[in-house]
Amino acid sequence: MLTPFKEDGKIDLDGLTRITEFYLQAGAKGLFANCQSSEMFKLSNEERLLIIKHTLKVTNEKVPVVAVGNFGNTIHEQADFIQKVYGTGVGAVIIVTSLIAMEHESNEVFEKRIFELLKLTGEIPLGFYECPEPYKRVLSAQQLQKFVATGRVIYHKDTCLDIELIKDKLKATENFPSFGLYDAYAANAVSSLEAGAAGLSCIQGNFFPELIVWLCDHFDDKNESESVSKVQKFLTDHMEVIHYAYPTVAKYYLQKRGINISTFTRTDTETFTAAVRERVDRLFQEYHLLKKDLAVNLIRN
Repeated sequence: MLTPFKEDGKIDLDGLTRITEFYLQAGAKGLFANCQSSEMFKLSNEERLLIIKHTLKVTNEKVPVVAVGNFGNTIHEQADFIQKVYGTGVGAVIIVTSLIAMEHESNEVFEKRIFELLKLTGEIPLGFYECPEPYKRVLSAQQLQKFVATGRVIYHKDTCLDIELIKDKLKATENFPSFGLYDAYAANAVSSLEAGAAGLSCIQGNFFPELIVWLCDHFDDKNESESVSKVQKFLTDHMEVIHYAYPTVAKYYLQKRGINISTFTRTDTETFTAAVRERVDRLFQEYHLLKKDLAVNLIRN
């Protein structure tokens, strides 16, 4: 999920209502609040809890909501905030792997702290997110299996970009039906779903969530194989424009779709120049052509 801000930099709760309703209208089966796209590193703890609570209020239990919670300088501080996030009513609290151990610290140190965090958080359902910031710590299949086997881990947002590693992770966790892996890399969307991923959690969902929903629903439909290939190619071909100056470009794109939010972001990103705007405008036009080509009744604009 994105976090809309007002032009003065304050959180726009009315805008958050609008985009939450937009995701629901698109058919999203779940929402990830307080994540990197939400600009979570630029929010205070109070603001993090605010956007989570507001999202839960708007969704009104229509879909499950998960949110990052392991903020704090120590594992005990992270455990305390995980408790607070879970207290809002989320379905699971997500652990950013790169906040557990520093980049130079070993897997042994990382795993020891994970198990300490599990111990300190009782029976709270948890998940992992291989967030690229402050650096990317990717879990191995063996690590993921070890954590999922505790019965506490039900969600994993994968950013490894490696379809073979995705397959290894899915194989290692196949005997745990309550667990789901969600790939963040849209270029591997169909391959991940075919391998057994529970769904997708990619930033393309902040541009055209209904297309991601459609792909999750039809990736294995033999009658739609040609359309599935077209959607995958569209996602792959437009990776660069979607990632450049993100999340500003996503907010601008949603403006074009009729969602009343500002493009203001707190995140330092590439400059949203006239040339970037023109590329996003072309993306908007090409998506309309794709929708017409698919002959699928996707949502508005």
